[in-house]
Amino acid sequence: MSVLRRYCVGAVVGLGTVRFASSSAARDVPSGQSITLHEVLIDAVDNQSWLRFRFIAPRIARVGGDITYGDAAADMEHLCASVAVPYMSEYELQSDLVVISLSDQETEFGTPNQDATQFFDAFRVKNMTCIWEAF
Repeated sequence: MSVLRRYCVGAVVGLGTVRFASSSAARDVPSGQSITLHEVLIDAVDNQSWLRFRFIAPRIARVGGDITYGDAAADMEHLCASVAVPYMSEYELQSDLVVISLSDQETEFGTPNQDATQFFDAFRVKNMTCIWEAF
């Protein structure tokens, strides 16, 4: 069973405001594409805590896009290190797994969208370092 809490950029959550910790880092990825944070989700999956950082990356689109998964893989690793890790530190969040996802368009979490192109990578964070996980 999955329990999901949604943290949108700038949204009021619980007792505090959760905001994007490093907006410039999201635009500074190895491929050079423009990426924006869509939302951060905290998800309980099989007794584990997962943090999901969902980004919009229009250039991964199947039609008209020029960024492949190979190009985007380095972006996702960079986003884990430069966005997810500082975000976790700033908001004192712990997680068993960090999932970085890129989508060419906004999508509702958990709702299939055949028109969307999406890439995912998962990481374990140890000692403030992202370690890629086969997913």
